[in-house]
Amino acid sequence: MSETQKSSMNNEDPEENVTPLEQPVETGEDPRIAVLQEELAKTKDQMLRALAEAENSRKRALKERDDASKYSIAGFAKDIISVADNLQRALAAIPADALAAEPRLKSLVDGIEATQREMQKTFEQNGIRKIDPTDEPFNPNYHEVMFEAPGTGKRPGFIVQVIDVGYLLHDRLLRPARVGVAKDEGQGNGTPGVNLDIQS
Repeated sequence: MSETQKSSMNNEDPEENVTPLEQPVETGEDPRIAVLQEELAKTKDQMLRALAEAENSRKRALKERDDASKYSIAGFAKDIISVADNLQRALAAIPADALAAEPRLKSLVDGIEATQREMQKTFEQNGIRKIDPTDEPFNPNYHEVMFEAPGTGKRPGFIVQVIDVGYLLHDRLLRPARVGVAKDEGQGNGTPGVNLDIQS
């Protein structure tokens, strides 16, 4: 190599010899990346919300289906418990002395009692439960006060008589038990939190 060529190579600018791959990389972030990341976060949030709403809708649909299955007989059940009431009233209306004097009447009573037992069995098979709150404290969620009785010797607010038993369909009230309760005559030892208002 001649001296002239060596001198020419030595005089070349070093920056001109840098290949494109060797160009310094800019450190500033492209603003388009930030925009895309923001849009991705929004899309992810929308997707999670949509999934949560779909899951909630599925659970609501399942509950509505279960409720429809469990409580579909509510109307029929309200009607049929009146039949059960009438059977009980029929038994209560037969005097004990008449029953002893008339053997054929006993056969009638036996038939009514057998019908009662069969009806109660059918109730239980369909989730209908009886509420008989005799001697229990009054509960406004399940009982309806028909009268207050003085001089019972029981704590005020406690049930002294059940006029009509109540019924539940699974955990839903079909009919409250109609009851009479001991009157508060100033003893001051009634059921806490119970304030009876039989005028309403």
